[in-house]
Amino acid sequence: MELHLIRHPRPAVAAGVCYGCSDLDLAEPAELAAARLRPLLPAAYQLHASPLRRARLLAEALGQPQVDERLREMHFGDWEGCRYDDIGSALDGWVADPLGFRAPGGESAREMAARVHAWLDEALAVPAAARVVIAHGGPLRAIAGRLLGLPPERWLTLDFGCGLATRLDVEDWGVTLKWFNR
Repeated sequence: MELHLIRHPRPAVAAGVCYGCSDLDLAEPAELAAARLRPLLPAAYQLHASPLRRARLLAEALGQPQVDERLREMHFGDWEGCRYDDIGSALDGWVADPLGFRAPGGESAREMAARVHAWLDEALAVPAAARVVIAHGGPLRAIAGRLLGLPPERWLTLDFGCGLATRLDVEDWGVTLKWFNR
């Protein structure tokens, strides 16, 4: 199965703002991003998307997505919409434990990955020639990291660019990274 992982286009948010699961508009029209990505995708595929506007709008420009709440970005709780400069030294806890730390009122990366992996297990149980997933950096790292057999501590090294696609081929014998961030 071809698995195409696409991070949403750049959101309309100021630099330096923590936005996690905030529902933001796009900085560019979804149709432009879809036109750029369409040549990279197979002729037919199952389309899956996060419900957050910045992913869903692109998915809708590409087809009729199956929207799943489990594909949304990590919830940063009280930090949502705050400037990182204003969060200050509270970020030290996240730096010390990037997988287990939970911002006040939010969820940890480990908790986010667990819900994303529940979605992935269900998706992989149903045969398909190709799937396209439009989501966010956190969920895409959790999907690719697990499929590529990386330890969770290494998932953060997978830097999915906004509006770019990555292809993994998932076979019974294993997973091949075909290309990254096109």
